Amino acid sequence: MFSRESGVGNLTSILIYALSTIIGLMGLLYPLIFPSLMEAVFNTQPRTVEMPLMLTLLLAICVVVMLYEVQGGSVDAKFVALLGLLVSINAALRFLEVAIPGPGGFSPIFFLIVSTGYVFGGRFGFLIGSLTIFVSALVTGGVGPWLPSQMFAAGWAGMSAPLCRIVVSKLGIKGQFSEVMILAVFGALWGILYGMILNLWSWPFISGPTAQFWQPGISWIETLKRYLVYYLVTSLVWDLARAIGNFLFIMLFGGATLKALRRFKRKFSFQYNPTQSMDMLEDSQR
Repeated sequence: MFSRESGVGNLTSILIYALSTIIGLMGLLYPLIFPSLMEAVFNTQPRTVEMPLMLTLLLAICVVVMLYEVQGGSVDAKFVALLGLLVSINAALRFLEVAIPGPGGFSPIFFLIVSTGYVFGGRFGFLIGSLTIFVSALVTGGVGPWLPSQMFAAGWAGMSAPLCRIVVSKLGIKGQFSEVMILAVFGALWGILYGMILNLWSWPFISGPTAQFWQPGISWIETLKRYLVYYLVTSLVWDLARAIGNFLFIMLFGGATLKALRRFKRKFSFQYNPTQSMDMLEDSQR
């Protein structure tokens, strides 16, 4: 899934996703990197000025990715339809999350983002994550200046899921219960990382105790120390609920979900070759 035989195609695809990651990181970290820009331009309305630009860039990247992959032959209409179906299912799960809030930062959407990214590849996972957040925000009324950061973070969760393949391959546990456990631990880790990433959206703009909040001019080491203290005090318990939820959801539904996704992948990857089929028929009749 989403693989190219051409080295140039692979390089171009990598560059597209590297660019999206750089844009996302710069959007989150620019107040820390360019404090004078923050104070001069955005300080009166934090995070509201750049939101339209960030959202436009992110959606443009998603469109470019799909056009590039489809035109390059990496995917076809069946995979695009599957993408739309999975995004719709996940958006519905997030709607239920809003309608019936769970404990803390619990969300049911990550088990599908991680599972699809693991089976179909990082590019598919990135699209599932980012588009799930976008579509569900339109449905639930969650559109705001925080939306691009949420889309990037969820997209990165799906994009990084194939890293689990390395561990599974090294241990030789594909298809076993241990494979699901690896994914569950990975999902729990992203339950924490997702919250840590989103906190960066607001942290540089708020003030409080010196030991917890950022100030222009402090070193990167001091910035990291203060952020960790802030996170432990304000967000860890909230994000633990998400991490535990991700772990339990993947443990409960991961095995069946992986089987279903792999079945889709095998069926969609089937290609009919008339010439080869005739040759096989002739050989069988001899």
